[in-house]
Amino acid sequence: MHASDKLTEDEKISLVRDLNAEYAKAKTLIPRSKKPLAIDSNGTWDKSQWENAARTMGPAARLGDQVQITKVSLEGDRLVLELNGGLKSGRKWYDHVQIGMGSTAPVHNGPATPTLGTVIEINFHKPMENLTANDVKKILVPLLDFDKRSVTKVYTETLPQAMQNAIKQKRAVEGMDREEVTMALGRPDHKYRESKNGIDTEDWIYGNPPGKITFVTFAGSKVVKVKEEYAGLGMVQDTARKN
Repeated sequence: MHASDKLTEDEKISLVRDLNAEYAKAKTLIPRSKKPLAIDSNGTWDKSQWENAARTMGPAARLGDQVQITKVSLEGDRLVLELNGGLKSGRKWYDHVQIGMGSTAPVHNGPATPTLGTVIEINFHKPMENLTANDVKKILVPLLDFDKRSVTKVYTETLPQAMQNAIKQKRAVEGMDREEVTMALGRPDHKYRESKNGIDTEDWIYGNPPGKITFVTFAGSKVVKVKEEYAGLGMVQDTARKN
């Protein structure tokens, strides 16, 4: 049983918001692993264990590779960070979950999309308290380089202010391209394409039931709609905003 954290709700929200979708460069080989790779809050880890994982599963990132934090979870005295979508074989709950209002439709009809990332688990060995995203980045300095003047940040600064604000707030809006959505929300849990009346669209799907699921719809290279639904509850909220 892990100790409960002592973070306030605002601290938890800020921690997840400020870490999710962040990019970094690997400063050492980071292996793939079915189980989270443990690192202590003092920045040390069992190198032999990680080497064994690399021999068994191969690398998730090599020295100099760019990685992205695609999910952040708080689990008592541990902070769990999914990199590059984690290590997943593909299709899971999308095969059978249906959501909608009035008529229902399956979330997923297309082929499974595996991911070849990994998961890192920071162990604090005591309740987390007054923890910020910058604190976490300092812990990960031996593993990851969060360069404040990275290519991603420089590119972001060339965008209109409304688009910059949306990316900082971790939300997708109309007019974004795929790279900008990835910077805002990370990689999608699933992608679904369809063609209707001669128009090809692609949905990027974020979230897991129960709870909010976000659909980001592309027509061509740009976002044309952002929609939030709650699996099994029939609740729909359009959050698309024009810039």
